[in-house]
Amino acid sequence: MTLSESEQLLPKVPLDRLLAEVQSRLQAVVEARDSVHALLEAVVSIGRELELETALRRIVEAAIDLVDCRYGALGVIGDDGQLAQFIPIGVSEQEIARIAEWPHGRGVLGLLIKEPRPLRLAEISEHLESYGFPQGHPPMRSFLGVPIRVRDAVFGNLYLTQKNGGRDFDEQDETIVTALATAAGIAIENARLYDASRRRETWLDASAEVTQALLSGTELDDALTLIAAHARTMSSARAAVVVAPDDEAAGLMRVLTANGEGSDALDGLQFTADGTLSEAVLRSGEPRVLTEVRRGAEPAPLLDRLPAGPALLVPLGAPPRVRGVLVLVRQRGEQPFAAPTVRMLQAFASQAAVGLELADARKDAERHGLVDDRERIARDLHDLVVQRLFASAMSLTAAARLIDRPDVAARVERTVDDLDATIRQIRSTIFALQSSKDDGTETLRGRLVSVVQSAGEQLGFAPGLQLVGELDYGVPDEVADQLVPVLQESLSNVVRHAKASRVSAVVESSGGRVRVTVADNGVGLPPEHHSSGLANLAERAERLGGTFSAGRGPEGGTEVRWEVPARRGDAQSASA
Repeated sequence: MTLSESEQLLPKVPLDRLLAEVQSRLQAVVEARDSVHALLEAVVSIGRELELETALRRIVEAAIDLVDCRYGALGVIGDDGQLAQFIPIGVSEQEIARIAEWPHGRGVLGLLIKEPRPLRLAEISEHLESYGFPQGHPPMRSFLGVPIRVRDAVFGNLYLTQKNGGRDFDEQDETIVTALATAAGIAIENARLYDASRRRETWLDASAEVTQALLSGTELDDALTLIAAHARTMSSARAAVVVAPDDEAAGLMRVLTANGEGSDALDGLQFTADGTLSEAVLRSGEPRVLTEVRRGAEPAPLLDRLPAGPALLVPLGAPPRVRGVLVLVRQRGEQPFAAPTVRMLQAFASQAAVGLELADARKDAERHGLVDDRERIARDLHDLVVQRLFASAMSLTAAARLIDRPDVAARVERTVDDLDATIRQIRSTIFALQSSKDDGTETLRGRLVSVVQSAGEQLGFAPGLQLVGELDYGVPDEVADQLVPVLQESLSNVVRHAKASRVSAVVESSGGRVRVTVADNGVGLPPEHHSSGLANLAERAERLGGTFSAGRGPEGGTEVRWEVPARRGDAQSASA
């Protein structure tokens, strides 16, 4: 070909234009190569991650880098077809806090849920399905959405907005993100399997520890604290609280234990249950998941004191035996509780409730066994010890009549008196053993013993105490409620004024009367004494139709005698 012919083939094509086109195509090839390399690196990166939450965030970060945009998010679709989890990237915590409402899966996001196929928009607001942005949401214009499938089911959607430089998403961006979504489905499946295995292991360990603690005799408060601590760890919550009915007649609930953020201010909190979520869960026996705690939206005296983020309320047990409610709360902006976490915590709470029931059954069995042992001991004391002592006293009484020497006869009679006193003490012990209550409440004898023990700590020595007669069931409540403060006031006077080295107290129920006698060997009453304590004792006796006296005792010191009828009717007939 001659030079003139070449000139005829390219008569009007500038050389620089051809070079620009070649350079543009080479640049496109380089960019495609770089995109493929970046895609491969992203696939390898997300494939290595086994933590589900971290894997989901890594997928969004990789997608943002691949298409060079500012914002990205991954929406996990729940069983109800709504967004169960929303993971945003590119939005700061301050921006999240300013957003009035978390995405629920409406508008363009909802369209992707209904029609799971790639969607590219140059302007979000111009789409017919556009729902608009909530108050405080950052402005967004361009949009690319791609579904993520795990096996044959749609796991969620990948959302990308605001491509840098004001550009629109193109076909190549859609192809790259679609390829990434395919690889992400495999990575998510692996992470879910690993997460399920780890969750099952965590649940088994926590349930085993709680059950072992309950069945080994751990106190209820300690067991509930352990349950709250494990639940908070398992759910990555900021605070865990266990609440239960406190006074059902008054409609009150109380915090039994709290663990985590703000727990010190919550422990023992009592609140009105009417209309609260805690009451609803307690009655229904079904867990309740909140995407966000909205303060002031409904009665929430407990939730208003917890972090204002996602919340989960799980019943402890099943109807009609729901023992309480486990409340878990995260910080605002954190992810809501996912369905697998809810199921795990529900299983854990049910297992813990079973442990609580078993612990109660074990304590009931121990209590009944203790009652049986006490009855057996009381029976043996009565049938063996008391009868033998009584027979010995009778023999000594008969022998005393045959003794000629007065001093020996007097010694035998004193021995008989000692045996009688011993028999009375043993019978008092028998009454105490036989009158132990099965409902766990403290008996009158136990309350009287506690008063004497407390006085002994202040005196520096143990006062003597005799409990005579059937006090626990033979004394009405109105009299029993006065006996304890009467004994306490009498011993308190000894502690403050007597300077005694020996104190004896006798509480007796016999012959339709109840008597309290406290005697000491102290300095005695002054000639003119004006004690508000003694006046109080006299007033208590008069109120029940009884008598009160205080004077010198048989061994010096002071003797206080307080006596009232055992029945209210006896007091009225006596006064008549």
